[in-house]
Amino acid sequence: MVICVASGKGGTGKTTVATNLAAVLGEKAQYLDCDVEEPNGHIFLKPQYEHREKVYVPVPQVDLNKCDFCKKCAEFCQFNALAVLGKNVLVFPELCHSCGGCMLICPKEAITETGREVGVCEKGRALLGVEFVHGHLRIGEAQAVPLIERIKKEIKPDKTAIVDAPPGTSCPVIATLKGVDFVVLVTEPTPFGLHDLKLAVGVARILNLPMGVVINRADLGDEKVFTYCEEEGIPVLMTIPFSRSIAESYAKGKLIIGEEKWRDEFLKLFQKIREIIGG
Repeated sequence: MVICVASGKGGTGKTTVATNLAAVLGEKAQYLDCDVEEPNGHIFLKPQYEHREKVYVPVPQVDLNKCDFCKKCAEFCQFNALAVLGKNVLVFPELCHSCGGCMLICPKEAITETGREVGVCEKGRALLGVEFVHGHLRIGEAQAVPLIERIKKEIKPDKTAIVDAPPGTSCPVIATLKGVDFVVLVTEPTPFGLHDLKLAVGVARILNLPMGVVINRADLGDEKVFTYCEEEGIPVLMTIPFSRSIAESYAKGKLIIGEEKWRDEFLKLFQKIREIIGG
């Protein structure tokens, strides 16, 4: 089972939910941090890394001895990653989306592919036996999707995979949600939280994914999030109070399942998810 923990906005407590849910399952779980621009699950799960791999994407390189400067490659590229200027061809690797079309369309077979590093993927063993995988996007890199896809290749069918998604509803989030079994949307009872929850619900529905909501800082007083979930038929799986002790644990990089109460609550959360998806 692959459970994705997502949120329409940052700062809702998504990583808190994801890391504690993975930890409560222990050796039966994988934790995959797909928030590659700012991964922070390692702060709480404290993995010992066993493998580190650079991740590359293919980009074109042009053999000027074969090229007749017909400009077909530049005309084909929708992202302006190639430009033909006189008897020279400029390649802009950062704009390339690695579709390979320029190589296929070249009549002189003057274009081949080389690799461009976009980040690193690290794997190891974390607290309580959780298998840990995360990625670090290279500084200045605009495309997170290839690195996210590489991380998701580590999902094992005999484990419960807890996938920590990037915040928002952009392309990296779509790539993270693709192929999961269930989405846990973490929100907060604020106007911004409700607004962005609606966006995230829309994405999950377009992808036809079953979902439920966890409301963090649930006792702040705004009931509109609860009303929205009830009206839309979205189950509220768990509520987390606005608690000083939880905030202190988070600030110290500690899991909240150290308290028996929260260990039981996260086990109940997992059981509710299993019941919803029927198994």
